[in-house]
Amino acid sequence: MGGTRRTLRLGAFLLTPGYHVASWRHPTARADGGLDFAHYRELLHTAERGKFDMFFVADGVGIRTPYRNADELSRWGRFLQFDPLTLLSALAVHTTHIGLAATASTTYNEPFHIARKFASIDHLSAGRAAWNIVTSVTDAEARNFNRDSQPDHASRYHRAREFMEVVTGLWDSWDDDAFGYDKESGRYFEPEGMHVLDHKGEHFSVRGPLNVARSPQGYPVLIQAGASADGQDFAARWAEVVFTAAQTLDEARTFYRGMKRQAAAYGRDPGQMKVMPGLFPVVGRTRAEAEDKYAVLQELVDPVVGLGLLTQLLGDVDISGSPLDGPLPELPPTQGSTSRQQLVYDKARREGLTIKELYRSLTGGRGHRIVIGTPQDVADLMEEWFTGEAADGFNVMPPVLPEGLDDFVDLVVPELQRRGLFRTEYESTTLRGNLGIDRPARGAAAELPLSTGPSRVQE
Repeated sequence: MGGTRRTLRLGAFLLTPGYHVASWRHPTARADGGLDFAHYRELLHTAERGKFDMFFVADGVGIRTPYRNADELSRWGRFLQFDPLTLLSALAVHTTHIGLAATASTTYNEPFHIARKFASIDHLSAGRAAWNIVTSVTDAEARNFNRDSQPDHASRYHRAREFMEVVTGLWDSWDDDAFGYDKESGRYFEPEGMHVLDHKGEHFSVRGPLNVARSPQGYPVLIQAGASADGQDFAARWAEVVFTAAQTLDEARTFYRGMKRQAAAYGRDPGQMKVMPGLFPVVGRTRAEAEDKYAVLQELVDPVVGLGLLTQLLGDVDISGSPLDGPLPELPPTQGSTSRQQLVYDKARREGLTIKELYRSLTGGRGHRIVIGTPQDVADLMEEWFTGEAADGFNVMPPVLPEGLDDFVDLVVPELQRRGLFRTEYESTTLRGNLGIDRPARGAAAELPLSTGPSRVQE
């Protein structure tokens, strides 16, 4: 694995008690794992043992699960979790190499808060922080922030673009060597090393500077997962890691090539953007064993939860009046995730699925690629996508925890290493170093052209 050979990047999406919607009911799952720090710590140690690039904590600022009453909500069993930035701060001192990534919304935060918190985690972890940038997609979140419904799709992205200008400007408040702490001269820092942002825009008025020194990575690694026209344009301008969902190699390849092309249109090096589709692996020592594991989880799916999940993935479009044994009807536009709605709709049409068959097929991967089989089967798919210009790596979504992560680390990682596709040791102590992404110079973000919207998307 020496030299400059391209190798896989891996993220661990450790949504407790597992990514499958019925995982909390599984006999080996920690149903209360979302509020157990020791559980997270052990999962992270396992992922670091497996040489994963990063651990990713998804988040929403409300109970985003669709439900009509307490009885329906009680069947979901997977919405309690720590605040992700608090969690990452605690986990930072228990790890040494793995990156620490968390979701935070540009719609329900202020730029100064986000800039300060992520810069702080980057310092606390010695350069392993990453921010998954989202605009939020549910009315449930809006109702916790003085609104009856979420802002429309275009408005959320308009705010997000200015948000990024402010956050990166605040991270550039200080030169890397501004703070000399010179007791003899009495200079705590060199005055020419301070840069006051003094931003005044449509959404934000922020003077600065940030009261945190420039962090070890310059900026925490920036992650984005939107696949709509707005989302792709936003990612092309800002994202260094792109999480995405794809069902087929052709879908993944089209998205991959399009994102690289759009990044280049902004004057960026496409190699500095890592595209990582989600992967839901069910691993067994034999295919029959893997299929049995998946069947156990599928039998635990509550029909109320299955239909609710489909409603959520369709952008909260109500399909309760449609027969479960009939096809998915034509869908109205959504202000939620437009790309995920289209992906689910295309899957239903391509495979000729009824509504019931569709929600059962989504209870595992929820739109991400599912692979069920031996370590060799999983590695075969990963290698095909990686070498076929469809992925730089994968965001791995174990079906149930801790069992699913143990299976991947103990069975799949050695197979990837045997093929020379994945590291045997970390290359760096920083996340940027392990991902092969450059540390930005101060002011680098401001030098690229600003985005005004998806009109820049290069089809």
